[in-house]
Amino acid sequence: MKLGSPFRPRLLSALLISIFLGSAPATPAQERGELRIATSYKLMTLDPQYANLNENTSLLSHIYERLVYQDEDLELKPGLATSWRPLSDTQWAFKLRDEVRFHDGSAFDADDVLYTIERIRDFLKPPSGGFRSYVSGIKSVSAPDPLTVLIETDGAVPNLPLSFSSIFVMNRPSEGFETTEDLNAGHPPNGTGPYRFESWSSGESLRLARNDDYWGGKPAWSKVTFRVIENPAARVAALSTGEVDVADAIPARDVASLKERGARVASVGAARVNFVQFDVARDTLPGVTDKSGEPIANPFKNPLVRRALTLATDRGILVDKILAGYGTAAAQVFPNGLPGTSAKLLPEAPNYDEAKMLLAKAGFPDGFNLVLAGPAGRYPGDAESLQAVAQSWARIGVNAQPAAAPFSVFNTKRAAGDYGVWYGGTSGEAVDIILHTLLASPDPERGTGALNFGKYRNEAFDAMLARAESIAVGPERNAALAQATELVMADQPIIPLYHFHHIVGYGSRIGSYVLHPRGWTTAMQTLPAME
Repeated sequence: MKLGSPFRPRLLSALLISIFLGSAPATPAQERGELRIATSYKLMTLDPQYANLNENTSLLSHIYERLVYQDEDLELKPGLATSWRPLSDTQWAFKLRDEVRFHDGSAFDADDVLYTIERIRDFLKPPSGGFRSYVSGIKSVSAPDPLTVLIETDGAVPNLPLSFSSIFVMNRPSEGFETTEDLNAGHPPNGTGPYRFESWSSGESLRLARNDDYWGGKPAWSKVTFRVIENPAARVAALSTGEVDVADAIPARDVASLKERGARVASVGAARVNFVQFDVARDTLPGVTDKSGEPIANPFKNPLVRRALTLATDRGILVDKILAGYGTAAAQVFPNGLPGTSAKLLPEAPNYDEAKMLLAKAGFPDGFNLVLAGPAGRYPGDAESLQAVAQSWARIGVNAQPAAAPFSVFNTKRAAGDYGVWYGGTSGEAVDIILHTLLASPDPERGTGALNFGKYRNEAFDAMLARAESIAVGPERNAALAQATELVMADQPIIPLYHFHHIVGYGSRIGSYVLHPRGWTTAMQTLPAME
């Protein structure tokens, strides 16, 4: 399946590339004042290298930029680096863009790239590893001249340029490393991006001003204000009443009514997966009991139980009813047809009789009770998906109590081990990135398993994934990733549910809004209406 092809005309390709490389330059007739965006994304830090979460990378992309950019087909394009090439199996050369300046007026050069790599690799120690996995294979980095960066890796890293499509470049300070605490406490973020930082109120708003000296051309909007509105109905209401110009993460059920009220809608298939994840490591789990409420041994350690719950999950209801068709049933981490996916893995229809037999074989003929946790308002249809999955599992005797919470609360509790099974979602630059982060065995030194909160371990899969990652980008690598995916999905450490479609609504002041499959929400995607 061509990702997002039903929703995005190819004529927009060149426009999208120009937008995401920086900011589509504004013509005098297009220039406007303040752009108001209602976003579900709650910016959690002003440190662009601390937390690898879509809300941070999306919002901070106005201020900071990457060496490499991924276009609408997830192909790599020049960003702050104009070109790159391997010198050997373990050496790469990146040529940097000239005449780029940070917001404080200082010139961008190779020393800033060195600082960026060193800060992530050697200084930051964030929860879940942050961006460390992207630079963990770098042995040394040097700058033979101000516009050239030479990188030596510990072994072959054929996908190194892709890693840099996720890393924001920071300006080297006069001494030492900037701390996350300093950045959050008021040190003005200093990037090369199309918009400058003005103010931030955690969980409430982010205010930006146009960078008139931006190397990519003058941005279209003089001011940009992001209002954090985590409740989907409130975002829809704000757009309907004209309080905001753009609202992201629109529920599919609200598309028709928004159109009736004069708003327009853009949609694109997402390079991501939403799933149920099991804790397979601990002996007992919070919220998991027998039918009388007594704690039991962790049932998810048994692959028969995981398989039974997979067979008892009705993905069709999730896609057709909850997402109103704005999604695709999932059997792996990316939609079928993208590089690295397996044509053999297809979503299964529920089979409740077989699921019951597997539960009985695993020693749970009467089922058991559990708490099924998940975020509310972060993903399209998330709270409703919890309810639907719980209803499906009830048909085989597994009584699931849905427990939805705001993402900040859910994320904290999940990291603390308060849940035994939960609904979640993740996106990535490529199949191997998600496999590396979500399903590989947790290993801080290697940077694997940062989102493997269930502590799943499979040495055979780890070996197959490592082999695939050692192969140069191309058909052989894609085939190896597909085989690794087939192996791990047969063990069901997660239940892939669906690949939802990103839906954004926009009002009359907006001429066009171009979506990206990574799901970013930015001012750069938003062009003013012509008068």
